[in-house]
Amino acid sequence: MGRTANSGALTESIFYILLRLHRPAHGYALMKDIAQMTDGRVNLGAGSLYGALDTLQKKGWISALEEFPQDRKIEYVITDIGKQYFEKEILRLRELLQNAEKVKETENENDR
Repeated sequence: MGRTANSGALTESIFYILLRLHRPAHGYALMKDIAQMTDGRVNLGAGSLYGALDTLQKKGWISALEEFPQDRKIEYVITDIGKQYFEKEILRLRELLQNAEKVKETENENDR
């Protein structure tokens, strides 16, 4: 989960989970904050979210905080390994955008 076999790309859901977990959060906060960040475009259901959290923990990209609040909700946070994958994804996305801008710029020049 998270990376496709050939591209190495993170899914959009995984990207947003890792982005949000730069600050500790529990599952409901993740669902709410990701929906808010994306203006409701990305809505994670509980099953999808907790499946992703389980997979990300197994990969070592996130971890559950040892101490959690009195309301007993488990909070998660991105790990150093998770930050490395997240940063690689940002570089990949920047490259995509730069290449798209170059093509669009060339296209605009040819239209003149």
